[in-house]
Amino acid sequence: MGVFVFLPLVLPLTAWPIARLAEQHLHPRTATRLLTGVAAVMAACSTLCLALVMVVGTAQLPGNPLPDGWSDPEVRAAVPYDEVVGKAAIPALFAVLVACGRTWWRHARVRRRIHRALAGLRDTEVAVLPDSAPYAYALPGGGRRGRVVVTTALLDCLEPAERRALFAHERAHLAARHHRFLLTVRLAAQANPFLRPLRTAVAYTTERWADEDAAQTVGSRRTVARAIGRAALVSRGTPVATLAGFAAAGPVPRRVAALLGPAPAVRTWPSLFTAVGVAAWGAATGAVVSAMSSANSAVTMVLILYAATPL
Repeated sequence: MGVFVFLPLVLPLTAWPIARLAEQHLHPRTATRLLTGVAAVMAACSTLCLALVMVVGTAQLPGNPLPDGWSDPEVRAAVPYDEVVGKAAIPALFAVLVACGRTWWRHARVRRRIHRALAGLRDTEVAVLPDSAPYAYALPGGGRRGRVVVTTALLDCLEPAERRALFAHERAHLAARHHRFLLTVRLAAQANPFLRPLRTAVAYTTERWADEDAAQTVGSRRTVARAIGRAALVSRGTPVATLAGFAAAGPVPRRVAALLGPAPAVRTWPSLFTAVGVAAWGAATGAVVSAMSSANSAVTMVLILYAATPL
């Protein structure tokens, strides 16, 4: 197993270049799917390897319930620097599980609270709240495709065409299930801090994806840009980071500038002979190597533990 067990812990660094270049050069839909997939694979692999290292550290603790053979020198030799790394992996894995659990629990709690608050309203696709605070967001669940939640304060700030852009934007979030991408990369960043740039990038690309879909629906990129800019001046954001909002996530000036320019080219994968292509292949290679290293380490550890366990 050797040092291969540590590779998935640092291989997320290979995704940093694509996190920035994807925002600028890829279609938002392609960028969102690519970055989320890479983040999910790398987070799962790094967590698995952290658990494998933890087994060695746990087996060395006095009074542990594991078989005595798991603390043999042959088992410890499978992980370099087992005395330090093995024991340090125990609190590290515990911290990862706690952070991911808190993120998931907070996401579920806020969604339940919002659904209960809206239970008294008519079961329509759009829920208009008589609130003096201007905000709007897409609320998944609670129906076949979720609901768009918007306050009268925000609607009063927008012109009719801009309101259509707002609703088209939020419906795009629901149709593409953007909350799943946002929750996935947020959990991945909790599992491995090196994946935080991907979390930030996906928060931006999901908004850009909805911007482009709204522009196609409304038929005017300038109208969507104007609606975003006006809503950003008064909006207070969303109740939780994994819910997509109209003018909350992502730098608003960059989104407006992108809408005032030409529509991004739709392509499934960038050319290798470009900077973004090299970065994309680098991130994909890092994800593959991470998966192979974690699989090799897991199989090796299982075989070693099986051989060290008395029958």
